Parts: sequence; structure tokens; C-alpha cells
Amino acid sequence: MPRQFLCQVFGLSLWLALILQSLISSTAAYKRPVSGGKRQSFLERTLILLDVNTRSPVKILNDNFLSLQLDPSIIKDGWLDFLSSKRLVTLARGLSPAYLRFGGKRTDFLQFHNLKNLAKFRGPGPDYYLKNYEDDIVRSDFALDKQKGCRLASHPDMMLELQREKAAQVQQILLKEQLSDIYSDVTITARSLDKLYNFADCAGLHLIFGLNALHRNPDNSWNSTGALNLLKYSAGKKYNISWELGNEPNGYRMMTARSVNSSRLAQDYILLRTLLQSVRYYNRANLYGPNIGRPRKNAILLLDGFMRNGGSVVDAVTWQHYYIDRRVTKVEDFMKTRLLDTLSEQITKVLKIVQTHAPEKRVWLGGVGPAWAGGTNNLSDTFAAGFLWLNTLGIAAAHGIDVVLRHSFFDYGYNHLVDQHFNPLPDYWLSLLFKRLVGPRVLGVHVAGLQRKPRPGRVIRDKLRIYAHCTSFNNQDYVRGSVTIYIINLHRSRKKIKLAGTLRNKTVHQYLLQPFGTDGLHSTSVQLNGEPLLMVDNETLPEIKPRTLRAGRTIAMPPVSIGFYVIKNLNAYACRR
Repeated sequence: MPRQFLCQVFGLSLWLALILQSLISSTAAYKRPVSGGKRQSFLERTLILLDVNTRSPVKILNDNFLSLQLDPSIIKDGWLDFLSSKRLVTLARGLSPAYLRFGGKRTDFLQFHNLKNLAKFRGPGPDYYLKNYEDDIVRSDFALDKQKGCRLASHPDMMLELQREKAAQVQQILLKEQLSDIYSDVTITARSLDKLYNFADCAGLHLIFGLNALHRNPDNSWNSTGALNLLKYSAGKKYNISWELGNEPNGYRMMTARSVNSSRLAQDYILLRTLLQSVRYYNRANLYGPNIGRPRKNAILLLDGFMRNGGSVVDAVTWQHYYIDRRVTKVEDFMKTRLLDTLSEQITKVLKIVQTHAPEKRVWLGGVGPAWAGGTNNLSDTFAAGFLWLNTLGIAAAHGIDVVLRHSFFDYGYNHLVDQHFNPLPDYWLSLLFKRLVGPRVLGVHVAGLQRKPRPGRVIRDKLRIYAHCTSFNNQDYVRGSVTIYIINLHRSRKKIKLAGTLRNKTVHQYLLQPFGTDGLHSTSVQLNGEPLLMVDNETLPEIKPRTLRAGRTIAMPPVSIGFYVIKNLNAYACRR
């Protein structure tokens, strides 16, 4: 058999020589019987050869690439009063720097009232008017008012228990509204806005506020009176806020008797830009939109018309995506490669329109979650949902999507990162690792697969997904020039990855995420390198410790797991500047 290995994957003679050397040594190793005299199975013989282009990044993203979202339903169910909790602020601060989008389906039913007394606008609920509950909230508000700078609170356990009982009942109402597409108004008072901004400011997040686009005049033009009042109040407080208008305008006809065409939508945004310029404090504020829903036929036509009729007035074009609906009941559905690949198809549609009308314009994934309508209990809040979330981040980064806003950080449904006991869920820990290790410079990945019959790249495409970035410059543990690789292994077997080329014989830090406990993929707890991840106390996140892999060692990815791997001291040219 000729010694020369005929492969066109990498194109450089040096690279081919390195691949050949790795293949020969790896093939020899795989032919040896394992302990006990048994030969390794076909799946165990699969080897992935991996290299990264370290000369120049293929994309450069926003420093706030991974960002967050809060749904306005947090006003209705009362959790807005608890955003000042030290534990919640600590968790949010762990994901900064980031944007915090205040928006969702109820964006277009928000009514602003410049009042301090929130109690008059609270919704019904058996625990709402309990004296001790009300008094505790008032006392908490007064205590916050007396604090300077970042205002934090400690809430009694009984108060939190009453709030959870009330929220559980209100959320049933909210879910019925979402399923029927019939929504009631949501009142946001000056006090509520103060609390929302205080949370964002304390956590190091930049607030993006969604204004009501369904407040319309008889001629169907946007009525900006309420928006102007809110802008003036925020400007008086010197709140550093960016803005957007409406949410999923392609779905307005389903929620109300009226709809908004692309020309009218563009005029509304032009009017909002003029409004911002008229308020001195916001004359240079950023404006984002139009926040279309999943890019199907009607949404695509609306976006195209919006961009054609003046939509370039926005600073970034936004749209939304969810993977699955509430009928999904199996964990296996969260791991279907065909499902994971739908995002790439939708990104391509949106980018094509934006590049046609405004090629310089940035594109944001303005709202994304594993499942629609608040998610699915014991699925979209478990370890299994992390495959969809990391897949979203990897694919979006590879396409150059500038920012991805995760729905939701806290509160409504089961898509959130933090539960109602203020405990971080698996997707929170995944997001924390991403923030700590992954920078905005995206690198090209070169892979080849070795099986009984070599089929380069075939084993990568479906169930083993590999992405690479420069390591975050904010991480003081790594010098500039380091590279972070993150991997999703959806296979039911272990996969081995050999670093070659520029990555060969470098020390690697491993951060391996797996479910913790007996629930497997249904677990709401996570272990890092075999140790459970838990908060130390309300103000302290755990230390994120890597496992060091010696230079030249093969990476072994366990079945259905997620791993981050930092190649230290690589001195990659793309990552030095």
C-alpha cells in the first residue's frame, strides 16, 4: 500500500505530513486489543483529527455576544420586586458584560405610568394582598431607596415562599394568554422601571427596553405618546438604555384585529429614531429591530419590505428563533441533528435579505430559547437543553451573528437560566463557561475522520460538533494567543479527538460538563470535570477549575457531553491583537 495518503482536506504539504504521521500512529494504536483481550468496537476506533486556522479570524463578534432577556411577564407575576436579590444579581453579574433585553410577547401590551405606588397596579392573586407580604415589599422598597450606588436586598424566606405560590397561579394565566394569543395589558410604573434598571446596572448589563408598538392611532400610525413619557422619565434619571419597538410584528394579526405592513413598520422606526433625537439624553442612543419571528414566508416578506423602506435606521437587525413546540415530550427530540441544523438555514435567509439592502448592518438573534411558549417542564430546563443552546452559540458565531439574546434569564416558563428558588440551571453553567472562556474572534476549524474506510469530515457533520474561538481576553488565567475549542458530542459512545497541526503537543485545559445525579439528561444539576457546580453563597460563584491534559494527549469526549478545551500558550497570531 502506498505510504502517501491522498487527501485534499488541508491543502498544505506540511499539514499533510502531520496528518499522515497522526494517522499511522493512531491506526496502530487502535489495532491493539483493549484490556481483557477484547478488541475495540467500531465506534471506539473512530478518531477525529483536529486543527484550527490561527492566522486570522473568520468572524469578529460583539463583546456582548452571549446576552440575556427578561420577559415583561415578570411584572405581572410579581418577580420584578425581587430582582434586587443579592443572589440574582450575583448570577447575572457572572454573565456580564452582556445586553439585557426587556421584551417578549407582552412588549406590545406595556403601559407606562409615572407613578411610584406599585400596589395600585398589581394583579389578582390570593397572596397579593396579605398584609405581611405587602408590608415586606414596601419595607424592601424603602430600604433600597436609602442605599447609594448598587441597591441590593435580602428577602425573608416566608416572603419568597408567598411569592412563589402567587407566581405559580399567575403563570397559569400567562400561559393561557400565550396559547390563545389574547393578552391583557401590563402596567410598568416608574418604581418598576427603577427596579429593572437597578438590576441591570448592578449586574453590569446594558438594558435594551422594548416599547409598545400596538399603541396605534385611528390611521394605524404608531401613537408615541406613552413612549415619549417613558423616554423623558428615563432621561431625567440618566438611565443608559437602548431601545426597540415591538415584538414579532409578523404575528400582530393573530393577537389583535390589526396588522402592520412593512412600509408602516419602517415609518414607525423612523418616527422612533426622530423621537430619540428629540430627547437630548437619547439623541445618540442605539435602536434595534424589527424583531421578526421565525423567518418563514410572512416574516421574510415583512423583513425584506422593512429593510427596503428605511429599516436601515436601526443599529442592528433583530429576529427570533425557537427550536421546538410544547408537544415535544422526549429528551431524544432535543438531540436530533436535523433539528439543530434548522438554525443555520434560518440564519442564511435573514443574512441574505440584510446583505441585499444594508450589507454593513449587524444582525442579532434577538430572542432564542429551546422551546416555544415558555418551554417544557423537565426538558427545556435540564442538561439536555444545553445541546440546543451551545449549538445556537456555535452556529450563530460561525455565521457572524453579532449578538445572541437568550430567553430568558429568570422567571417565566422553563426556558430560563435561573429557577424560582434562585438556583442556576444547566444552561446557566454552560453560559458561564462560555463567557469565561470564549472570546469574540471566531476561528476556522479543520477536521478529518478516520474509520475503517476513511471519509474525511463525515463523522463531524451530524453528532459531533466542534467550534473554535480565541480565548476571551477578559480571562486573566490565559495569555493572549490562547485558543478555546468547544465540542458537543451527541453520540451514545465516547469519541476521541487528536490535536494536530498548530495545536499539536500543546498543554490543554479541559472543562467537561456532564449531568450530575441519577436523572441523566433530565438532570437540573451539572458537574464540571466530575465535581458538582454549586454556588458558595449568595454572593459567590464557585471556582471554575480546569483539568490539565498533558501535551500530546488525545481528548476523550464521553457520550452525550459538552466540553470546553483551552489550548494554552499557543501564541496564535489571530488571538494576539
